[in-house]
Amino acid sequence: MKPENQNFFQKVYVVAKQIPFGRVTSYGAIAKYLGAARSARMVGWAMNASHNMEEIPAHRVVNKAGLLTGKHHFGGTNLMQQLLENEGVKVIDNQIQDLEKLFWDPFLELDHE
Repeated sequence: MKPENQNFFQKVYVVAKQIPFGRVTSYGAIAKYLGAARSARMVGWAMNASHNMEEIPAHRVVNKAGLLTGKHHFGGTNLMQQLLENEGVKVIDNQIQDLEKLFWDPFLELDHE
């Protein structure tokens, strides 16, 4: 991995660790907060690379429509959905229900640099 990617991934992890229990955010929202609005895909790569890091709640990061697009990175099971449901998040057909109510926007919730 390129050093600049590793640095970006670390910034993503700092934000992801702050997503509250029972809430979700999007790849794009994290990218926007980090000042890299067009880097949602890189945030996805960071989430995929975090699966051996227990402290990173990658299951709380979904696409902008609330779809569990990262679920195939959770061992080919419904683990992502199960983790979310364990936090009280309702998921139907791989989509977060009540996304507007559960959405956590780091741009609004965290201090800006």
